[in-house]
Formats: sequence, C-alpha cells, structure tokens
Amino acid sequence: MKYTYEELAGMIDHSLLHPALTDQEIEEGCRLAARYRVASVCVRPSDVPRAVELLQGTGVKVGTVVGFPHGSSTTATKRYETEDACRNGATEIDMVIHIGKALSGDWDYVTQDIRAVVEEAHRHGAIVKVIFENDFLPDDAVKIQLCRICDQVNADFVKTSTGYGFVKGADGRYSYQGATEQDLALMRAHCSPRVQVKAAGGVRTLDALIRCRELGATRCGASATAAILNEYHRRVAAQSDVVTAQMLTPGEY
Repeated sequence: MKYTYEELAGMIDHSLLHPALTDQEIEEGCRLAARYRVASVCVRPSDVPRAVELLQGTGVKVGTVVGFPHGSSTTATKRYETEDACRNGATEIDMVIHIGKALSGDWDYVTQDIRAVVEEAHRHGAIVKVIFENDFLPDDAVKIQLCRICDQVNADFVKTSTGYGFVKGADGRYSYQGATEQDLALMRAHCSPRVQVKAAGGVRTLDALIRCRELGATRCGASATAAILNEYHRRVAAQSDVVTAQMLTPGEY
C-alpha cells in the first residue's frame, strides 16, 4: 500500500450526525472510532459530553457541528453554540456558512459570521472547519471567495459539504454530490498552505479516501469508516500473501 494505516485512519472524522441515532448507536460509534484509531468523531452537539467521556485517553478527538445543517442561524447563536460545545469538551468545530448570504454576495456578513466562530473556538483551543455546502454553490467564484475569507479570518480548514445538502432535481428527486474531485482541487488551490481541506459527503470507499488525500485533503468525514479501513487490512493481507507465495516459489537457476 502507498500509505500507512495510520496515515489513512488519521484522515477520518467518523460521522455520527444523523438525527435518528440513538444513545446506544452514538456509544457504539465512539467505540468504533477508538478501535479503528481515527482522527476524531463528529457528533451532534448534545452528544459531546458523552463522546468526551467515552473517548478520554484514546487519542480520538471530539468534534461537533455549529449552524448545522443549513447555516442560517444568527451569528450570535453560532458563537454561543461554539462556546457551549467547547465548554462541554469539543476540540473541533465544523460550522456551516450562511449559504444565502454567500449567494447574495454579502461578504461582510459572511466574513463576520465565520470570524465570530473562529475567534470563539480559538479562545478555547479548538479548531474550526468551515463548511461551504458546495452543492448549493454552482459558481466557482463564490467558492474561491470563501477560501479567501477563511484564510483572512484564520480558519483552520475549509470543508466541502455537510452530507445533508440535498438539491431538488427537475424530476423532483433530491440528491447531492458531496466532495467532488473538482471542488477539492479548487479549494486546495485557493487556500494558503496553512488552511487544510476536509472532504465530506459521498466518501464511502478506500479508493475514494485515497483519492481525496491525493487531491490535497487531510481530513475526510465518513460514516463508512469500518468498511473503508477493513478494506485497507484486506489489501495489506492480500499483498502479504503474494509476497509470501513468491518467496516460497523455487527460483530459476
């Protein structure tokens, strides 16, 4: 394998955000994250205290979401959500921009909204990943401006999607693309090296995770964590079997 297990598992933010998850499922998800030694769990705000308790001493960080999933909370609300999450033990904040303000070109509002969360999180020693929700942003110029703003206000990451940004098609069906290769390349190209990129939405396989890494992403939101990392172990074992078979095959003299 081109990458080590630690490199790939260390990219994953194990996502536990579905509104219907039970307490038992949250606990099972946290234990899975610890077992697979991923970077973090991303849980609903109300689940932060229990996740912190379960993951203490495991090396797995606890993150949560702010203004999720639509981004239209007031800035004061987002700031308070951030403060509350950090006081409960979260060390990573994934915030959603105000999408409508970005589409309206109200960049002063968008800048102040992101800055408020970044400053509050940094005051508590937490990092911030700013979610663009790219499925709602058909114009690359908007994404590029958001990258510039995130640099300006010292955000730690830019992030593609919530995983819940469903767009209604002409046939009436809802769908989303999530982390596309085009968007990952665009975001990496228009942020300074200090700002990292997180892929989220639709990354369900080991090959997809590796591709995200090769496009410059250093974190990836995933709910298919076990399947992705089990596939890594399967491939390593298969490669080992091939090497062993080659060693046992008599050479030609």
